[in-house]
This record gives sequence, C-alpha cells and structure tokens, in this order.
Amino acid sequence: MRLTSCYNFHDFRRLAKQRLPAPIFNYIDGAADDEVTYRRNTEAFETCDLLPSVLRGVSEVDMSVTVMGQKLAMPVYCSPTALQRLFHHQGERAVAAAAGKFGTMFGVSSLGTVSLEDARAISKSPQVYQFYFHKDRGLNREMMARAKTAGVEVMMLTVDSITGGNRERDKRTGFAIPFKLNLAGMTQFAVKPGWAINYFTHEKFRLPQLDSHVDMGSGTMSISRYFTEMLDPAMNWDDVREMVAHWGGQFCLKGIMTVEDARRAVDIGCTGIVLSNHGGRQLDGSRSGFDQLAEIVDAVGDKIDVMMDGGVQRGTHVLKALSLGAKAVGLGRYYLFPLAAAGQPGVERALEQMRVEIERGMKLMGCTTVSQLSRDSLRFR
Repeated sequence: MRLTSCYNFHDFRRLAKQRLPAPIFNYIDGAADDEVTYRRNTEAFETCDLLPSVLRGVSEVDMSVTVMGQKLAMPVYCSPTALQRLFHHQGERAVAAAAGKFGTMFGVSSLGTVSLEDARAISKSPQVYQFYFHKDRGLNREMMARAKTAGVEVMMLTVDSITGGNRERDKRTGFAIPFKLNLAGMTQFAVKPGWAINYFTHEKFRLPQLDSHVDMGSGTMSISRYFTEMLDPAMNWDDVREMVAHWGGQFCLKGIMTVEDARRAVDIGCTGIVLSNHGGRQLDGSRSGFDQLAEIVDAVGDKIDVMMDGGVQRGTHVLKALSLGAKAVGLGRYYLFPLAAAGQPGVERALEQMRVEIERGMKLMGCTTVSQLSRDSLRFR
C-alpha cells in the first residue's frame, strides 16, 4: 500500500501498521483497559445527523476560525502528542511544517522529541505548548519561561493525566521509553528493519523539553516513572490559578469534561478548554468530548473558547462539533498515522483531505462560513 492510495483515516492507519514495529503501532493505536472510550469517541458522532440547507449560493467558502486569539485557516488543529520521532524521524518537525502550510495551529508536548524552539523556527502558525504539572514548582516556572521566550502563543495544561492510564497493549509488548521490550516485542522490531534503519540513522532520540531535568536516555527514568514520580497528583485549582496568572496570556485546560469544571476554568482566568478524554487513553468508560459538548457550550460558551478532541476521523465529524458550538476541533491519531506512514508528505496529505472534506461538507450543508453552522444544522436520533 502506498501514500497515494490513502483516502481516509483507515487507509493511513493500515499504512502505518505496515511500516511500524507492532509495539510502536500499538502505542499509538491503543487505549486504556477495554478501549471502550476509544471506540465510543468516534461512534459518538453517529448519534446525530446533519441537516443540509439547499440553494444557498455556496461558490465561496470561508472555513477560517479564531480560537484563543489565534486565526486558523481551517477549524481543526494538530493536538500536541508525545514521542513523535519514534513514529518517524521527522517527528514534530513534519507536523509543524505541515500545519504551517495549512495555516493551522499545532502543539508540542512536554514529552515532545523536538524542542519548542526548533518547532517555532519551522512554522509561523500558532504554537501550543502542552504542559504537565510537576511536583517541582521551579521546573514548572522554568518551562513556562522557556515557552514564552520561544514565542509559544498558547499554554495548554493537561489535567486528565495525574496518573498514567492502564494501557494493556503496551504491557503485552513491554513497550517503554527507554525501550525495555520483552521477547515478543523484540521479535516485532526484527521483522520491520526499515523502521530500525530510519530510527538509527538519524539524530539520537531525545526529549528536549525535559532532558536538562530528567535523565531518560541512560535508562534511569521511564515514561511511566515520569508520570508516577515527577508529576504532581496533588495539583488543584489554586495551583492552576497561579499558573494562569504567571503565564499572563492564552491559557487552556485540556481534559475538562463537566460543566462545573468548565465554570471553574472560566473563574481562574483560562481563555480556552478542550473537552477530551485523552483519546480514550486514561479513564476507560468516560464519556466522549462530543457527548459533553452541547451542555458545556450552553454553560460557558459565551465566556471561554470551547474545543473538543477525540475520535475525529472525518470532515463531517468536525462539522457536527462546530454545529454544537465548538470553536475548533483537535486531531491526534488522525495525523499521527500519516506521520508514521510517510513523514511530512503523509501529514500534509491527511490535512489536505480534511480541508477538502470540510469545504465540501460546508457546501453541501449550504454554509459559506463556520458561523452559519448551528444547532439547527443537526438532529440527534
């Protein structure tokens, strides 16, 4: 299978599966416990139907949106995700360049494999820094200062990961950073030599946001230990209020799922929230962001920018979320599988397909701007 024969999410996923050793593919593809929430995220979009309006004169379509003060050429953005250079040696560089080309926002993770500064130099698009809250408050302040200096526009604090989810696929292969594979896992690497050649003939794998603070490289600190030892499960609303004030700019909480928490985000001065269950990777059995969207938009949508992510595989999924009041929609696996399959050309092909699908969908809906999508645009069954 080749990149030119990829027409949707499932095609990119298949191509990534062909190329990646199974432990790495399953790290992207897997989720927590029984993966119920992971499946539910996409299924949630099927609970309602779009209602198109006709004869509206749709020769020109403007799909741009403004979210947290950032102008995006289309209403989707590349959510920050960890460890991207494990999937393809270009990693975050490919995603930053592709997002820049399509005029949309992209994120770099605390567990990113390219530095904030390197990503910023590649793309003029708005950049998000996805941040984990550490027990070491000095480290938190230092990382925020670094992001400010690098020119990051939006701080995004992940609030649903005070402990790691139970990812059983990773346990079966022994997947960890640094690699501690079991025999089954090592065998899977042996049958995908192309990945190994790509990985070992490029620059050394690093976590540049953390490497001056955490020794991951010599095997002394694994990702799971990072979550259990470095992150602060005692983090509370007062801590975040302090962070928001310290940052003094666009500040977003990722992982909000209740009206009460959305209201508290407004109270402490956040400018955005992302309704998210971490792609089903944390609390299995939790609701989808899409299912929570209407009630949270009704409660706080006039005071804060509400976004959502999870399970988005089609332009029509995006249109449904926008109709319920989301300001923009985050993509995760949607661009990670193309990244793994083909690097920057893969991410660009995926974003182009999403752009075309949204534009086509808006025309078929009789909408020339995103603001014309409303609750009247859909019906729940």
